[in-house]
Amino acid sequence: MSTAHVLVVDDEADIRSLIKDILSDEGFEVSVAGNAAEARTARANADFDLILLDIWMPDTDGISLLREWSANGSLKMPVVIMSGHGTVDTAVEATRLGAFDFVEKPLSLAKLLRTVERALEAGRQQQSDSRKLMAAMPAPVGKSRAMKALREQIRQYAAHDSPILFVGEPGAGRSAFARYLHALSSRAQEDFVSLAAGSLTESNTEALLFGKEGHDGEPGFFEKAGRGTLYVDELTDLSPQAQRLLLGALEQGHYVRQGGSTQIPIKAQVLASVHSDFEARVADGSLRRDLLASLNALSLNIPPLRDYSEDVPELLAYYVDKLVEAEGLNFRRFGVAAQNRLRNYPWPENVRGLKNFVRSRLLAGGDEEISLDEVEQDLNARVSSGEPLVKQDLLSLPLREAREQFERAYLQQQLVICDGKVGKLAKRVGMERTHLYRKLRSLGIDFKTAGSD
Repeated sequence: MSTAHVLVVDDEADIRSLIKDILSDEGFEVSVAGNAAEARTARANADFDLILLDIWMPDTDGISLLREWSANGSLKMPVVIMSGHGTVDTAVEATRLGAFDFVEKPLSLAKLLRTVERALEAGRQQQSDSRKLMAAMPAPVGKSRAMKALREQIRQYAAHDSPILFVGEPGAGRSAFARYLHALSSRAQEDFVSLAAGSLTESNTEALLFGKEGHDGEPGFFEKAGRGTLYVDELTDLSPQAQRLLLGALEQGHYVRQGGSTQIPIKAQVLASVHSDFEARVADGSLRRDLLASLNALSLNIPPLRDYSEDVPELLAYYVDKLVEAEGLNFRRFGVAAQNRLRNYPWPENVRGLKNFVRSRLLAGGDEEISLDEVEQDLNARVSSGEPLVKQDLLSLPLREAREQFERAYLQQQLVICDGKVGKLAKRVGMERTHLYRKLRSLGIDFKTAGSD
């Protein structure tokens, strides 16, 4: 006999007790709740394979509670509605909201047991289908040494439940790799919930993270994640209040809903991403080092696309196929010369920028083959001199301008290293001092503001 865990929600103590005794005798593990508030608390503290839910309750009726669970995506198990005043309209509404079945009171025990078994079997089949879907999730694209090493590292980390920090530039694919890790983990059949750190303000952080208590309360992100994965995207966007509350919950291992008093344990694995320049944010006090430490039991460095540019042709083909299938765009392919040009493009927005570039070329229409000229025209329209040198497309510039940009960036950084001392800079870069002065002036570098020798 199954050892499934069943939650019985009914405001009548006699019925709760009767159903619990019957199901316990059949070998089930049974928990009970007398109202919607107790049901919410029970679900926050345990995982259930089936819920038997009464419609008429004093605080929140069963249909409203079912609607709440369906709306926030937390209805991962079958629900059987029970009512002594059943109507066709009620049954239809319950089914529309995701209920598996509807049974009337007074309960026929034989029918109840048959319904429970059918609901549990449906739930097991749904979880099996979900696991197959996650297992079919494709691995991040790329045959480069960097991508092979990263995929192997993620496979190793997927065996752990510790917090993991994904470090890298925006657009590098940090969230995609987090989802890939989730798909490989033992939590793959549970939810992956993504939280944009910038959405947490000083006034809404507590409610969004932990949820609100009461019959009209909304579940927070920790509760939505359940036993799955909570991914906090870009820690550098967190407000001081959000950092404080998140750190407190992680250190204590539990949280309390806004307006409540019950301590609810954190069961989700917490993943987070942070910009690769996070040390500068720590130094200026805008990012707490202790928060980073609590999320950095393990860390993964996601490289920028320019560091594995040999994978660009494969990524171009991948996103062409993906966008044609997902968005119904007309198929086009990148010619060899166009691919080679894009391999040498610095991709300042990383993989996200490449995907958007592919979409723009498919939307533009034209010949099936995307030519080098078409690529050059698009890239020329994207030139931005405000980017760091490593992200600038020097190949789009005439030789003289490209050389000047490189020399300017090179000497500016070297001057910083030399504390603004031109004499020290001359020795470091191997130039005669008089010639170096002329070079700095011709490039518009104000060495006087950085100090003098």
